[in-house]
Amino acid sequence: MKAEIHPDYHMITVQMTDGTTFQTRSTWGKEGDTMALDIDPKSHPAWTGGNRQLDTGGQVARFNKRFGGLTLKK
Repeated sequence: MKAEIHPDYHMITVQMTDGTTFQTRSTWGKEGDTMALDIDPKSHPAWTGGNRQLDTGGQVARFNKRFGGLTLKK
């Protein structure tokens, strides 16, 4: 590896939304900094199975609304 071209890799503390913490190595911040997460796997709906927003008027629905009555007649 070339010297002086890589970012500093150091220990930081990650704080989850429920207050639990763990230590990991990262290039974020400075040695000993704490990263507080706004969203994590314990609270995000994608992992917890919470409410999901569905696209009710998507591209296919708009296409069918405009061209649904057209047919190919031979």
